[in-house]
Amino acid sequence: MSSSDPRDELVEHLPAMRAFAISLTRNGAIADDMVQDTLVKAWTNMDKFHVGTNMRAWLFTILRNTYYSSRRKARREVADIDGVFTESLAEKPAHDGHLQMNDFRVALGKLTDEQREALLLIGASGFSYEEASEMCGVAVGTVKSRVNRARAQLADLMGLNEDEAMEMTDDATMSVLSASKVASF
Repeated sequence: MSSSDPRDELVEHLPAMRAFAISLTRNGAIADDMVQDTLVKAWTNMDKFHVGTNMRAWLFTILRNTYYSSRRKARREVADIDGVFTESLAEKPAHDGHLQMNDFRVALGKLTDEQREALLLIGASGFSYEEASEMCGVAVGTVKSRVNRARAQLADLMGLNEDEAMEMTDDATMSVLSASKVASF
């Protein structure tokens, strides 16, 4: 019972396709979804069907392939019924780091020239206190004092507690910080 358009024949095979899908999945709802997916695939790929060949076999092949594809996909998925895994996958927004870096730049600009210089030499450039004191022409204790006061003032200007660290989450800020080895701000 074939008409001129093979699409007209699709409806005839629905009961057999549903029965086959139920036998594969053992679940009526999943079987209905699979039949629907099969019909969508068949409809969109009707140009690949050769008129005069067995439509039922072609549809069952699509249904079977859909079933096995969903099984392969299901093996890669993690069941997370209670949402425990999903909660642990939260990611902070990337703009937070950029905003905190801007706040840091503003606060750094409010330091005295001597404090900013000492902090950048020790914290950002990685020089030792001895090397920084030699560059600045002051005693080592003076450099340590400037760095300590600069860090305290930065924390105060930015509203950070002693145990609170800045969270740099955007890629640009992270690359700048990792490149300049700023870990002790």
